[in-house]
Amino acid sequence: MRKKQAWGMMMLKRKFGDRSDWKRIDKRKYSQAFLNTKNFKGHITLLHTLSVTSPLCVSYGRKKLCIVDDGYMWLQQFPLRKNHTVTTMFDSKGNIIQWYIDICLHYGIDNTIPWIDDLFLDIVILPTGELYVLDDDELEDALKNNIINQPLYDLAWKEVKIIKSLARAGNFNLLKLSNAHKNFLSEILK
Repeated sequence: MRKKQAWGMMMLKRKFGDRSDWKRIDKRKYSQAFLNTKNFKGHITLLHTLSVTSPLCVSYGRKKLCIVDDGYMWLQQFPLRKNHTVTTMFDSKGNIIQWYIDICLHYGIDNTIPWIDDLFLDIVILPTGELYVLDDDELEDALKNNIINQPLYDLAWKEVKIIKSLARAGNFNLLKLSNAHKNFLSEILK
């Protein structure tokens, strides 16, 4: 299955690191690696959107950010034994636009491509330090409609609480590794 994955009787949305099903991207480059270092153990992927059909912009309150356009890069970090992944979105000049944290049940590999089973809740952290928790309504609907059970619901909120605490204390190390991981994978793209 490329879209959803059964977990017990429930169906979770499966997201792949290469985003090969994303029709917005006309031309792309992609690289990935497994790292086992002192600071990080897991997979990292880098998607370079050389050309897109149209830019993608998002709003947080009054802030409007372009997160996909020609020349943008998305780095995704899949840390082992964690219930989250981090996607760092870079503009065409290499500036970080935002960090997007997906809360997930777990991650795995299918045909060499990392994937996650998404648990609906997301966190966005801006370079200014602003933090937004997104899609809590989707998590509530998933529980109400038996897509997830109470333990998965609780797991998602627990992970959000941990990440918020780490981020606010300046100790969410994946954010600090974003540029180094992007630079590492950029060399593979060439």
